[in-house]
This record gives sequence, structure tokens and C-alpha cells, in this order.
Amino acid sequence: MTLKDFFAAHQRCALGFSGGADSAYLLAASRALGADVRPYFVRTAFQPAFELDDARRLAHELGVELGIIEYDILAVPGVRENPRNRCYFCKKAIFSAICSCAEADGLGCVIDGTNASDDIADRPGWRAIRELGVLSPLRECGITKPELRRLSAELGLFTAEKPAYACLATRVPAGMEIAEGDLQRVERAESALAALGYSDFRVRLTPEGSARLELPEAQLVRAAEGRGEILSRLAGDFPRVTLDLKGR
Repeated sequence: MTLKDFFAAHQRCALGFSGGADSAYLLAASRALGADVRPYFVRTAFQPAFELDDARRLAHELGVELGIIEYDILAVPGVRENPRNRCYFCKKAIFSAICSCAEADGLGCVIDGTNASDDIADRPGWRAIRELGVLSPLRECGITKPELRRLSAELGLFTAEKPAYACLATRVPAGMEIAEGDLQRVERAESALAALGYSDFRVRLTPEGSARLELPEAQLVRAAEGRGEILSRLAGDFPRVTLDLKGR
């Protein structure tokens, strides 16, 4: 099956839209193929501000109306408690909200950006969206991450080389209750590191409330040499900041 075949059979869809490379390419490709696909961004405490900014930018560049759903994800049972299968409860809630909007807007199906490179073997979130009947055109059509990046570049999408970004909840150790204030601290820290020129990194919260920085190996020396600058930006939010020498 090709995307052309898929959208010939599914002309009107709701897309779970994150502003990342996968869903961005899927939206652009669907428009090019003449399908009526409306993107929905579910705004929760787990999404940093730049993700919504990117989603809005791409929707504007493609001339598509972006639906924004406000959702209190920490009120969902099984999410704040942060068990190892937290993603199941989160995805179930988020895509249930999208499914409700899709039905209200008269859209025939709900799709997401899971691609053929994604390892779904141990993904509770994948099980949740399958239970809801959400379709994954990129995966069904065998489109891999490298391929969709190449195709995105050909379409001139600014997301073509955008690094993969897991939600802020993944920065909190499993079993440690998720507090909105902790998520905000992590987001501020990651914004500060990005402003300093670091990329494709993670700021992990430790059980003691400190920050552990995971940077690509090529950026470790610079981080060690620039420790003073990093500490000056992060010290207000974290009692201790450590650098993971294994590299990301």
C-alpha cells in the first residue's frame, strides 16, 4: 500500500499532531494527495511550548487549520502516579479526546504518525491507540524515519531534520509522582540549554530532585568546560546538576 492508496480510501481524517517530523510529513503528504486531514494538537503539561509553536508554524505554512485541545493530563487516573505503563493511560486519554473531536467534526477516522522504524514491541501507548482504532498510515505503508526525513526535505518542511522529542513526563523516573512544577523546571532547563547551543539532549529529574544532563557524546567536552555557564542557568531550579558521561 502507498500513501496515495491509503488516502484514496480515507479521504477525511483527524490527525494526532505533535509538531514533530513524523506527523508533519504525514500532514503535508495528505494535503499533497488531496485528502481532507485536520491536525489536532492536545496541549497538556507534558508538551513544552516550542512543540505547539512548531505545530502552529507548520499548519500555517500548509494552510491548514490547527485544532488545539486543552487537556488536564495529570487528572487522568494512572498518569500522575507514573507507573511504567503510564504512556498507556496518557495515550488512551489523548487519543480519546481526538476521537471525540473527530466525531463531532464529521471526520471518518483518526490517524497518527507512527512510522515503520518505530519499535512497538514494548510501547504501552501503541496498545492504547490500537484499542481506539487509530490508524498509522506511515507504518502501514512501510515508510521509515530516514525516508520520511528525505521526503520532508523534498517538500521543504522545516521539520525534516528536527530531532525526535519525547514528552516531558519521560524526564521523571518511573514510580516517582509527576508534579507540574517539576515538569516546568525541566522545561526551563532544556530551554536554557538550547539557548546555549546544545542540541538533542535530555534533562532528567533524579529521585532527589536534582538534574542529570544527557548530551550527545560530541557535546560532553564543551559541557564540562562550560559548567559554570550551565550552573548559572540551572542552579535556581535544581540543588544539584550532574553530567552523564555515557553520552546520549
